[in-house]
Amino acid sequence: MKLQNKVAIVTGAGSGMGKAIASLYAQEGAKVVVSDINEEAAQAVVQEIQANGGEAFVLLANVAKEEDVQQLIDQTVSKYGTVDILVNNAGIMDGMEPAADISDERWEKVFAVNTTSVMRTTRKVLPIFLEKQQGVIVNIASAGGLHGGRAGAAYTASKHAVVGFTKNTGYMYAEQGIRCNAIAPGAVATNIGASMTGINPFGAGRQQQGMAINPRVGTSEEIAKVALFLGSDESSFVNGTVITADAGWSSY
Repeated sequence: MKLQNKVAIVTGAGSGMGKAIASLYAQEGAKVVVSDINEEAAQAVVQEIQANGGEAFVLLANVAKEEDVQQLIDQTVSKYGTVDILVNNAGIMDGMEPAADISDERWEKVFAVNTTSVMRTTRKVLPIFLEKQQGVIVNIASAGGLHGGRAGAAYTASKHAVVGFTKNTGYMYAEQGIRCNAIAPGAVATNIGASMTGINPFGAGRQQQGMAINPRVGTSEEIAKVALFLGSDESSFVNGTVITADAGWSSY
């Protein structure tokens, strides 16, 4: 097992890519903290993991709140004694708004969930990682964090920020046994679209031009396999970078 006895926190683990990552990590021997804002969904994931012989438990958290982030890490340490792997997966979409149409409310909400939460969870686990000179962070970025036409301006900017934060963190702590990498998924069949409200017709129309050259839609399980690689020792020489998983979409 590639993650035997490792303690892993996965945010947004109640569905989609987070669920797939949590399930695969547990299958590979990790003790998984299934964190989500939806208790019913998170409990269902834990029950499935346990039914398959894995170890997991639920910690509810709204990653946009600092107090929830603090409790998430503290309660994990209280139960398991440490944290070995942090997967920052929780995220929301915008409404495809271009810059002229962004509201402050939308901008702040998207950044709170997609970007500020990544900083806060990372900031919280780093003392643990530094003390033992070991730890892994896997951030879920997006093709929208590498290109300009995959979403609205707020989501695009938030995921570009995650990419920059990932690179900086990987570089800063490279000599302390800490690795920080990101995955940039292309179009993946998840329920993140449910977070989209008030779709902007102009922005959505522009975004659809890029969708026309997308080779195919991926699965959450395909992204989970990349997250397993980055979370395990198999990627020991991979740090401060982004792995694109999009069936070649970005190569066009």
